[in-house]
This record gives sequence, C-alpha cells and structure tokens, in this order.
Amino acid sequence: MIADLDMKVAKLFGMIHKASSETSAVRTVFYIDPEGILRAMIYYPLTSGRNMDEILRLLDSLQTVDEKGVATPANRRPGDPVIVPPPRTQEEAEEKLAEGYECVDWYLCKKKPKTRTGNLQIQFTHHFLQSECFQDKVKDTR
Repeated sequence: MIADLDMKVAKLFGMIHKASSETSAVRTVFYIDPEGILRAMIYYPLTSGRNMDEILRLLDSLQTVDEKGVATPANRRPGDPVIVPPPRTQEEAEEKLAEGYECVDWYLCKKKPKTRTGNLQIQFTHHFLQSECFQDKVKDTR
C-alpha cells in the first residue's frame, strides 16, 4: 500500500472520478504486480471505508497463486487449504490421495500450503514501486 497525498498515482492511473469529486480519488484498491499488470481491484464509494481483511485476503491469494501454481477457494484465509491443479493421469490422482490431499473428486483436490515467512505485502509493494513500469510512468508525469 502506498499513500498518495499529492495524488500523483491517482492521476497517473486515472483514479479521479469526476462525477464524485474533482479533488478526491475514487476509493479503489488496485492490485498491480511488479510487472505493472493490474491483477484485481475493489471499488468503494467515497462514503464507505475499506475492508482491510478483504484487502489482505485478496493480496495473500494473488501471492499464493503466483508462488504455488494453485487456486484459492472462496473465503479462503491464509493457511487454509488451496486447490491444486487436476491430475492428468490415474497415477497422479492416486499419488495425491496417498500424499494426504483432501480430494472431493478425482479432479478437485486441496492441500495445506506451507507457511510463508516474512511480510510479502511489503515486499510486493516495494518491488512494484521499484519496477521499471512504475518508474517510467512517474517520469512521464514530471
């Protein structure tokens, strides 16, 4: 997360909603990866606060998906099981069962992810702010 007190980022990414305000950014949480790709966004009315639990839950989900090559189910919290890719063969399906995966059916299995160390949210933001994509856009506004 970054503070945008001078609204440079808001102007750069078109976050000013003219119908609501000329001076306030739309209350939107943008998830932009270190490559400058917009991965997700959550919109809030100017009159409503943000839900920090959901903001962090989605950030953890995006990071887990990228790190582990898995999917995260609805309402998943950090440490909850993740959905693993379906097996391509009968042998792979049997291996997953033998390894203790929680399988609903042959194509839908979950596993407990290994716990991460460190604060990846801060690392993620730092990498984005240092990325060429972001730096190039900031240079263009000077």
